[in-house]
Amino acid sequence: MNREDNKIKDLESKDVLEFDSSLDSDNRLDSKIRIENISKSFDGDKIIDNISIDVREGELVSILGPSGCGKSTIFNMIAGLLKQDSGTVDVNGKLSYMYQKDLLLPYKTIIDNVSLPLVLRKEKKSQAREEVRQYFKVFGLEGYENKYPKELSGGMKQRANFMRTYVNSNDIMLLDEPFGALDSITKSSMQKWLLDIRKKVTSTILLITHDIEEAILLSDRIYVISNKPSSVSMEIVVDRDRIGDVEYSFKLKKDILDVLHV
Repeated sequence: MNREDNKIKDLESKDVLEFDSSLDSDNRLDSKIRIENISKSFDGDKIIDNISIDVREGELVSILGPSGCGKSTIFNMIAGLLKQDSGTVDVNGKLSYMYQKDLLLPYKTIIDNVSLPLVLRKEKKSQAREEVRQYFKVFGLEGYENKYPKELSGGMKQRANFMRTYVNSNDIMLLDEPFGALDSITKSSMQKWLLDIRKKVTSTILLITHDIEEAILLSDRIYVISNKPSSVSMEIVVDRDRIGDVEYSFKLKKDILDVLHV
């Protein structure tokens, strides 16, 4: 197996992960992800303690908590990469997983990076390219199809990474601090970009973040997670019609900070 094949194999296992399951109860049909009372320990150290989370179709839900509280561990259990010690994880549909690092292959053009999930499913490269070309305008990357990752800014790379995640599965998307490595100006721009994209696509999104303002700006609901052993300290339903209200957003932030004892 040559170097390129190794990299593609690694990407297939990490970045274009796909998981398919179904919820088994009629009263859960609007739930895309349902976690009930999950716990997880490593070497006797309890990381996750009896967490329950529900994500309904079309929502953007954030898991908000301090660094190191086990948010990524929750994602890995949802994706089936880790097995919980107790509790249940149900996923209704196909999901894809976007990491903070872009993981774009430097020797492939952007269109070939974006179409890679389709090629890995044995589609012809030419057909895969044509299938994804339509998304470049939607995701604000028209004209960048034949560029290489090194020619793109950090924000543009994350757009390409998001688009590849969307191409892999636009049903349920797990976003693991997707803007965490960006500078504050680019991060703000990308948050506004994601809000605009949500008007154009119907994906269900579960987002990990430790940024309170980001969670408030982007989310329909927020699960606030405590320090280890992590549990749900608060669930917040965000009034999207009041996001522009500074007083409302300030109160939400204060409530979250109070719960986190910051």
